[in-house]
Amino acid sequence: MRHVKARSDAARSRSLTKADYETLSEFRYLMRRFAAFSEAAAREAGLTPQQHQALLAVRGFPGSARANIGDLAQRLNIRHHSVVGLVDRLVSKGLLQRQVDPVDRRRVLVALTDKSKTLLEGLSRAHREELRRVAPMLRGLLASIERGIQEL
Repeated sequence: MRHVKARSDAARSRSLTKADYETLSEFRYLMRRFAAFSEAAAREAGLTPQQHQALLAVRGFPGSARANIGDLAQRLNIRHHSVVGLVDRLVSKGLLQRQVDPVDRRRVLVALTDKSKTLLEGLSRAHREELRRVAPMLRGLLASIERGIQEL
């Protein structure tokens, strides 16, 4: 633990170089470019970016458990009542369905419909292809960041 603290103190005391700023700027640029791609792809599919994120969060929920409203709020980093409205809109579009948890009837689970599974698969394929395209640039940036950390 001391080694980690010492390294962190060294990291704070070392001046940032022009290369550090360039790397951080490029990383932020690539993240924003991917986010812009994602937002445009969602809109082309007839979804808002937040609706797309919600569908992806439901489909990609970790483990074998199914997501509930609280889980979605946490995964999307929005308030519980905002998720309720988002789920309402997705249910009305035929993209999500609510189900009472058979184990705890106070909880509401959400599940994708066949329509949303098809829609999400198309979007996810496009996103995977975009990630493949930018992966070499991201790998280079991450290697540069790693080298900078190791120099401490």
